[in-house]
Amino acid sequence: MTPRITGKISEEELVYLLKIKDTAGLEYLYDHYSKALYNIIYQVLQNEEYTEDVLQEMYIKVWNSFDMFDTTKGRLYTWMSNIARNMAIDKVRSKEFRNQNQNQDIENHVSGIDVRMSNKLNPDTLGIKSLVDNLKPEQKRLIELIYFNGFTHAEVAEHLDMPLGTVKTRIRAAIIELRKYFN
Repeated sequence: MTPRITGKISEEELVYLLKIKDTAGLEYLYDHYSKALYNIIYQVLQNEEYTEDVLQEMYIKVWNSFDMFDTTKGRLYTWMSNIARNMAIDKVRSKEFRNQNQNQDIENHVSGIDVRMSNKLNPDTLGIKSLVDNLKPEQKRLIELIYFNGFTHAEVAEHLDMPLGTVKTRIRAAIIELRKYFN
């Protein structure tokens, strides 16, 4: 067994490890991408249990079909996020998912209505997403990744292949720009 990777590795190194079926590459992949992929799947399913199941199935699919990944067609994260999204959509279309949602007991149904009818802060209903659309494209992308997709600053830096300090500076500038709408 290969020792666990403790530092940062390049995407090329990660792809190589996954192509030779090195489990250290899979562990690194999970450690660095699972949170973002979980959020993508959860946005489709809106169910933690199903999201966790689909995430696990997605990693198995990535591992078993990694030879289909082509670096000339895109980045690793993009490829995995497409697999995650497609598997989540497949789950929603599945008979099991539809039956499960039809057979909810009354308590789950009532609490679901309460959640949908609550006055919780939702960026869509507050119009914040439309304000973010007014930002410069690079600022908009950062805000979307951090606040709407749940990425950490470090994950954004890695995802966009950008220094962490630059990410933080640009996020701060974007927030300052957004504050102008509230004064």
